[in-house]
Amino acid sequence: MTDLDFTYLTGAVWVVLIVAYAIRVSRYGQFRSDRVRGVGGGTVLVGENIMQATYWAIDPLVRGLVRLGATPNAITFAALVAGIGAGAAVAAGWFGLACLLATCSTISDILDGQVARVTHSGSNAGELLDAAVDRYTEFAFIAGFILYARDSPLQIAIALAALLASFMISYMSAKAEALQVSVPRGLMRRHERATYLTLASGLTPLVGPWLHAQWPALPVAAVFVLGLAIVGSIGNLAALQRLVRIHRRVHATR
Repeated sequence: MTDLDFTYLTGAVWVVLIVAYAIRVSRYGQFRSDRVRGVGGGTVLVGENIMQATYWAIDPLVRGLVRLGATPNAITFAALVAGIGAGAAVAAGWFGLACLLATCSTISDILDGQVARVTHSGSNAGELLDAAVDRYTEFAFIAGFILYARDSPLQIAIALAALLASFMISYMSAKAEALQVSVPRGLMRRHERATYLTLASGLTPLVGPWLHAQWPALPVAAVFVLGLAIVGSIGNLAALQRLVRIHRRVHATR
């Protein structure tokens, strides 16, 4: 298989799922997930309909994994393996394969929590493991690109900005919980960052070579760089906004 084939494969799966969900909505109405409501629903970056469709699509997988006796921690480790694999694929310039592996990692990240809820096996230790794996997989994905673009200081700087945003947003949420104040809602949360970077990865082998042929100054991975730039710019602004809001709430509780 070529790298582009992996993009086509991932895209075909999502097209089938979206069409199936549209049929489901037309016949039975929109699917309602408690988890989507729990995280505050969608935003302008990733709409609630997409989130509901995703949770509807994985519901049969959740039931199947429960029947097989899969543990949430085992699924979390599967997310880690797929996430590290996605980073390695990016480092090697296989962006389509990285898209497929990143999708598997993100889906696994959702599945572990859903399986834990269904089996009532959630724990603080499991949440800690899940949070740590999230950080490792995000780091692997972006670090893989830094290795790929090691000869371009500009691309590395954009990737580092995206990496900073991903860690600062997560840190602000953790700090708010530690200070016992409500975590402010904001943009570029984990699922939003994953969506934009995975989509950019899949589009890279599809349109990257064409863009480079039309405008040689653009790198072949220009679409992925754009995804990183979106995550980095919006994410760092969102992190600063969270910092200000948390600071105000801390003062208000004194």
